[in-house]
Amino acid sequence: MKIVIALGGNALGNSPQEQLSLVKNTAKPLVDLIEEGHQLVIAHGNGPQVGMINLAMEVSNEKANTPIMPFAECGAMSQGYIGYHLQNAIREELRRRNINKEVVTVVTQVVVDENDPGFKHPTKPIGGFHTLEESKQLEQTKGYQMVEDSGRGYRRVVPSPKPVDVVEKNVVKALVNDGVVVITVGGGGIPVIKTQFGYHGVDAVIDKDFASAKVAEILQADYLFILTAIDRVMINYNKPNQKALDVITVEEAKQYIGENHFAPGSMLPKVQAAIDFIEHNPKGTAIIAALEKAKDAIAGLSGTKIVR
Repeated sequence: MKIVIALGGNALGNSPQEQLSLVKNTAKPLVDLIEEGHQLVIAHGNGPQVGMINLAMEVSNEKANTPIMPFAECGAMSQGYIGYHLQNAIREELRRRNINKEVVTVVTQVVVDENDPGFKHPTKPIGGFHTLEESKQLEQTKGYQMVEDSGRGYRRVVPSPKPVDVVEKNVVKALVNDGVVVITVGGGGIPVIKTQFGYHGVDAVIDKDFASAKVAEILQADYLFILTAIDRVMINYNKPNQKALDVITVEEAKQYIGENHFAPGSMLPKVQAAIDFIEHNPKGTAIIAALEKAKDAIAGLSGTKIVR
């Protein structure tokens, strides 16, 4: 089976040191699937990482007069260093199990529409958490748009346009056809718009779940796996009548969205991405599950399966 996997932020760290430790555990359930004979294409988020890089570059500019680094380039840097950690961890786990497979990261550009409404309404949190006072200062001094994020503090938000196409899709296809484990559209991909002079990076972060769904659509994958911190999608979450969902149809998923069961910026984009994938690939199946239970999820023992 050809599986596109979207890794949630819990699979990565908030610093290079933490990430190096975490990806060793992340690699194990991924290699479990490879060991069963599945072909994996892996995507991941980059919200904390791209924010950290962007802030470091701004501080360096202010303190040492280094050149301003555009946001798209910061996204490219995050793709490179996350991919470097992830591909080495997967390669080492493959080696440990005597599985002869190549792993590679493709620095990937994802085309967005310059007229996407997301550019007018920034929603994607990046970087670390701040107090209310710190967030007000950042708004005043840097012009950032800050929002409260799930009771954990305030974070900067940037535009999050929808993915239209993947520039390096033919490279990814060729590698997948050769049996290579490919890490692509890291952080949702570097957002670019197409102009008469080529592709031009823009200040935005594409949601990694939507980017993963686009890759799964392009590759005609059998499965889109969205791996997160919980093992099943819930309705009436944190209420006395909370219910875990095993299998739902696209229509049922749309009904639950209409009833506001899924939180924006959390479960909502995951369910929407699953719907997008299936509507473009009716033979495909989307699964939202916990990372450590990926093997159980494909066997139908865990996770929420979304079908046509």
